[in-house]
Amino acid sequence: MNKSVFKVSKMDCPSEEQMIRMKLSNLKRIILLDFDIPERKLVVFHSGNSPEIFHELESLKLDTSLLYTETVDEKPTIDIQDGESKTLWAVLIINFLFFLIEIFAGLISNSMGLVADSLDMLADSLVYSMALIAVGSTASQKKKVARFAGYFQIILAVFGFIEVIRRFVGFEKMPDFLTMVYVSFAALFANVLCLYLLQKRKSKEAHMQASMIFTSNDIIINSGVIVAGFLVHWLDSSYPDLIIGGVVFILVARGAYRILQLAR
Repeated sequence: MNKSVFKVSKMDCPSEEQMIRMKLSNLKRIILLDFDIPERKLVVFHSGNSPEIFHELESLKLDTSLLYTETVDEKPTIDIQDGESKTLWAVLIINFLFFLIEIFAGLISNSMGLVADSLDMLADSLVYSMALIAVGSTASQKKKVARFAGYFQIILAVFGFIEVIRRFVGFEKMPDFLTMVYVSFAALFANVLCLYLLQKRKSKEAHMQASMIFTSNDIIINSGVIVAGFLVHWLDSSYPDLIIGGVVFILVARGAYRILQLAR
């Protein structure tokens, strides 16, 4: 049995991990995949040579390079604890709950920043649920789930971005900055709680490490919406809200594009 170690420079969130798993799922000689998200490394245990594996990885355009291949005697085991699944379910539920809270608050307060942040929460929920649903599924079933999640997410992001442009050129009432700030602080607390739950597991599993990176990025977005809320008040302008909303919609669309790569 051989062990090939790849450097995947653009592997930094759960969607890339799922892309790689689905891309390699049809290669029968692959025995085990071991992901190291923080180091951007993938270890593949396989029979035969590695060129076919490298070709499949390279087609994903994640800046992949083969570091080395060596022969090993035994296949290592990766222990997936039951508690990790419960933690991921908790994080999924928190994200989906705040998607509902933020989109309702965003529509009521006329804030595109909150609406965009709610879709980012929904995007996280889709990625987590996609990973959980995909467990034990066939490759074709996984692709169907990925296709649905990706198209649904990108449609919402496109409509949201169009609305941002419409508000830039039109005349809309000012967002309620207090609602923006209060709800964003609540969402920030929710993401900090999610990060705490994930870190509490102290897991080296790829899906847990990727989830922590994803949640850390969400905290940055929450902070951006909070800053935009204060700028709306201080500048007496809706532009900060529209700018942060547009940026987040682009990030959501980018995530949707990555998910759609899974369906290829």
